Amino acid sequence: MHAWMNKAIARIEADFQRSADTHLFRLDVPGITGVDIYLKDESTHPTGSLKHRLARSLFLYALCNGKLKEGRPVIEASSGSTAVSEAYFARMLGLPFIAVMPKSTARSKIAMIEFYGGQCHFVDSAPEMHDAAVALADQLGGHFMDQFTYAERATDWRGNNNIADSIFSQMAREPHPIPAAIVMSAGTGGTSATLGRYVRYRCHPTELVVVDPENSVFFDSYRTGDMTLRRACSSRIEGIGRPKVEASFQHDVVDRMIQVADADSVATILWLEEVIGRKAGASTGTNLWGAFIVAQEMMAAGRQGSIVTLMCDSGRRYLDTYYDPDWVARCIGDVAPALDRLRHLGDRPLAADSLPVARRSSMA
Repeated sequence: MHAWMNKAIARIEADFQRSADTHLFRLDVPGITGVDIYLKDESTHPTGSLKHRLARSLFLYALCNGKLKEGRPVIEASSGSTAVSEAYFARMLGLPFIAVMPKSTARSKIAMIEFYGGQCHFVDSAPEMHDAAVALADQLGGHFMDQFTYAERATDWRGNNNIADSIFSQMAREPHPIPAAIVMSAGTGGTSATLGRYVRYRCHPTELVVVDPENSVFFDSYRTGDMTLRRACSSRIEGIGRPKVEASFQHDVVDRMIQVADADSVATILWLEEVIGRKAGASTGTNLWGAFIVAQEMMAAGRQGSIVTLMCDSGRRYLDTYYDPDWVARCIGDVAPALDRLRHLGDRPLAADSLPVARRSSMA
């Protein structure tokens, strides 16, 4: 057993060693002066998203805890990027992989999971995914990865080239090397937990700002202090937002939360394509809208500095949704007013048109 585990860990570590770190680049944002905004481009991972880091950490965590066995299947409750990335690592180790997902999952995502050798097990609705994954793992003698429970503990938040360590290393030669704020959205909550813990561990004065889309429970839970809140519907911004507070969401390390309207998130990725000529997923729009609010606040207070946020994945995955005007009009609404405000960032604060903001001091 140990011989197989040792080989499995070695394969994952070799894959990591072959991969250069993701790029951090500065955005030239018209209307924002004295505050530098940086995007860390996680779309360049081998599986195309931030979830590549999570999947690698989850596999190493499961291996080192003796949960993965040679030839036994790996099961995950995911219809998105996590399942794609886990399928990649499962194939690397020669393990069967099954993603539990709703029947309504887009065919493009199913195809990506199958491309890496994974299988898809369908349920009627998203709330059924967790229990179905547990049952499937028990039936097949496999291991349920359970990203929403283990994301915050699987990553070494002290360093080891995690995403926080990478950000601060790459910022070292910039005009403002210690960011005034890092802005991050939450899906599992694992990345925000890593960022918040690392900032505290290194004693940096950086504020962790978590942005949350509509129909997600994280913001209201943070604002009220009630971790038992539930929502009846799911977020329309894929990859982030949850109908319940997941175990990996560590609200104590979050300094502030901003709720972002879905139309603002989608408008921001359309604006970003105009500026850099590249498409990003809508969660990147949520991140950037929050970063712009923080930047405008810093400008109003006469402060200079830097803000770092993430490009979570490529917009190529969403050509038939967020980049389809008919789909956006039908499922999101009119994004033109938000797009116009982004093109004139120097004219008025975005916060005046945004959903609420909550700070730790205002929590119940």
